[in-house]
Amino acid sequence: MSPDELTALLEAIRDRDVSVAEGLRRLSAPPVRDLGHTRLDTHRELRCGFPEVVYGAGKGTRELVEICKAICEEHAKLLVTRTSEQGAAAVLAAVPEVTHHARSRVLTRGLPGEDEGEGLVAVVSAGTSDLRVAEEAALTARMLGARVETYSDVGVAGLHRLLEAADALRDARALVVVAGMEGALPSVVGGLVARPVIAVPTSVGYGASFNGLAALLAMLNSCASGVSVVNIDNGFGAGFQAALINRVGAPTPAS
Repeated sequence: MSPDELTALLEAIRDRDVSVAEGLRRLSAPPVRDLGHTRLDTHRELRCGFPEVVYGAGKGTRELVEICKAICEEHAKLLVTRTSEQGAAAVLAAVPEVTHHARSRVLTRGLPGEDEGEGLVAVVSAGTSDLRVAEEAALTARMLGARVETYSDVGVAGLHRLLEAADALRDARALVVVAGMEGALPSVVGGLVARPVIAVPTSVGYGASFNGLAALLAMLNSCASGVSVVNIDNGFGAGFQAALINRVGAPTPAS
């Protein structure tokens, strides 16, 4: 049940279009939909503001399709991360209104337009090779209702490219900074803005980068204040966190 559905039910009870007994019956329904292989948390949106997100990797095609169809029956929005090409094709065939974002391996339904959303989350990526993770972060934040601006290929190897965007970055309520190699970019950004910086190490780099471990350790040891770090390649986690910060920073409506 979504917040809108709960509001509609309570208003219907208030207006006596639905009996109290029927309202209690609907509200007491278990918040789990058992698909046999998966138990969906159908009240996640009501508690946390967004439906359960699907991690696509490792799921069979039939399982992934059944999960996506069930979520779409319960909610207006769908977000699936780390899908295979085969899994994405199967979901698109079963739920045509879903969009496949091939670079980031993300599936969305109900994605707001690029100019829509509240507040501002900035997603900053060091190089073109980091865009797959940066796009995952940007799509996640947009799905959670944030307006997102992206700044690509502004790594520390050409610092002037980042400085050109510094004024715009200061307008964001939260920033996601994605980098591989030596992972220095979040520290630089953290020294330019008075906002939370969520650092995302990527598995981009040559041998001694150890598939992102070097960037992860560099970010954990950042000398800049206000920098937090998520796991390697975890654009989803960073985008989700940034959207929550953005939501908290929203102005309170006048009473």
